[in-house]
Amino acid sequence: MKIDTLDVSAYTVPTASPESDGTLEWTHTTMVIVEAASDGTRSLGYSYADVSTARLVDCVLKPAVLGKDPFDIAVAWEAMVASIRNLGRPGISSMAISAVDNALWDLKARLLNTSVAGLLGRAHESIPAYGSGGFTSYSIDQLKDQLSQWVARGMRSVKMKIGRDPDRDTARVRAAREAIGWDVGLFVDANGAYSRKQALEKAEQFTDLRVTWFEEPVSSDDLDGLRLLRDHTTRGMVIAAGEYGYDAHYFRSMLESGAVDVLQADATRCAGITGFRDAGALALAFSTPFSAHTAPSIHAHAACAVPRAINVEYFFDHARIEKMFFDGAIEPIEGELRPDPSRPGFGLELKRPDIEKYKVYGNHHA
Repeated sequence: MKIDTLDVSAYTVPTASPESDGTLEWTHTTMVIVEAASDGTRSLGYSYADVSTARLVDCVLKPAVLGKDPFDIAVAWEAMVASIRNLGRPGISSMAISAVDNALWDLKARLLNTSVAGLLGRAHESIPAYGSGGFTSYSIDQLKDQLSQWVARGMRSVKMKIGRDPDRDTARVRAAREAIGWDVGLFVDANGAYSRKQALEKAEQFTDLRVTWFEEPVSSDDLDGLRLLRDHTTRGMVIAAGEYGYDAHYFRSMLESGAVDVLQADATRCAGITGFRDAGALALAFSTPFSAHTAPSIHAHAACAVPRAINVEYFFDHARIEKMFFDGAIEPIEGELRPDPSRPGFGLELKRPDIEKYKVYGNHHA
């Protein structure tokens, strides 16, 4: 058998309202979708990236993958990595590889009539989801309402953005805690907005509000700074980072430096399910808990196959788009994401008529 076709398209969806975190503002999200086919079976994978990522798939990765055996994903993956040698591995190149690799895992699972979680081999029957949003652009009322809704849906932890206005952050976190009560885990994410001393000060203030997860308090490239925070926060607060990891070397460096209590990875950035599994293996080797960043319909499958995985981020933007774009988008039930073993692959089917208006790249697919 051979991979016969590889089609790529991109769709840009406006956000429900203007959104921001500690270091970025945005009004839209772009999804790059790859559809692979072999012997009449068609699959899909995706990444949240940029239109330029779709062009890279078309121009560079497609020739590297066509004709390969769909069961030998590692062969196709190595060919893609080799093809972008002179372009650089981090960033767009790895996100493009992610979209294709995810489509190939979906294809292999469909050919074998099993779910991706089943193909990978489950370590968990389900994986906890935590509600994530709480953007810095939200009013206090919007923040409290969104977090409260996730708690009402059975999620045992929720996450909010901080760092845009450090002077307001403690008051916003206090409002969030009041909205969700004291029995729900409260996570905060600064997206690298703080200096080291600011982050230390905020960590001390957040301790009284029982914040249990402090994500990217400083830049994720500042491994010494992350280690400093890890060494000086209380036992009940973990330091998390890793969402901007694009290859195994990055994750190894983060773990060797002792920078995090929880290693994060994103299968739409770190070269797909293949790269995500590598990151999960490193977390196992370093006895470090592992967390999946966003894209819940992919990560429900991927995280269920990683022994050290503890949760998946149910990110507001991505959960919204996946429900708009796919039949079979995975939603939490009593706070857990549970892949459906009766649906082959990721269990997703495109709602083509519904999403055509968002298309910014690609031709019509059969």
